[in-house]
Amino acid sequence: MSPDFIGAFIIGLVGAGHCIGMCGGIASLLSMSTPNHTPSSLIPLFYNVGRLLSYAVIGTLVGGMVSGLSELSGLTQPLAWLRFIAAMFMILVALYIAKWWQGLLLIEKVGQYIWKYISPVGKKLLPLKRPIHALSFGFIWGWLPCGLVYSALTWSAVSGGAMNGGLIMLAFGLGTLPSMLTVGYGATQFKKLQKSVIFRNISALILITYGLYTAFGAMVMLGFS
Repeated sequence: MSPDFIGAFIIGLVGAGHCIGMCGGIASLLSMSTPNHTPSSLIPLFYNVGRLLSYAVIGTLVGGMVSGLSELSGLTQPLAWLRFIAAMFMILVALYIAKWWQGLLLIEKVGQYIWKYISPVGKKLLPLKRPIHALSFGFIWGWLPCGLVYSALTWSAVSGGAMNGGLIMLAFGLGTLPSMLTVGYGATQFKKLQKSVIFRNISALILITYGLYTAFGAMVMLGFS
């Protein structure tokens, strides 16, 4: 398995506290927004499947587009710079997870302009008449501006192809899944783990180490070392 897949999964897993803040309220309120006769137990599952599908789609698009442009141009240096940027994003995520610096939140503002046009589409789906409708709702809500998603997307951009780009984003989504499902079904054990200072700091150090390793490799490709 590629280290990039593992890195994306770790970003999703250890950054899940941010996911709870961004999407957790939506996931927990979905059941309350459905008619009384609608079984709500499947709603968190369908919502999260839709969310992961949206990540995979955008990862596929970004990975394929960047790979195609690179092949057409015949240039490898831009990819090396993109990989360096991806490494910096991973370090930003690590600093955010450890609560050492919250600069990642500033990047989320970039997506706010587009989100204001997308969010009304999702709101039109409420109330959900059937659990399966949560699938499309989750797909739309997967585009919610999120610094963690943007970080994972930078890895999709340098993945080398559409399939790898989609798989990296899917790995990221799978990392967020335990936390998001515990919110949807009311479990608390995983949320306790997310609040652990030791867990956050160790996870952050792992991400920083991998980010620095990747940045060094990008600099070697660019001829700086």
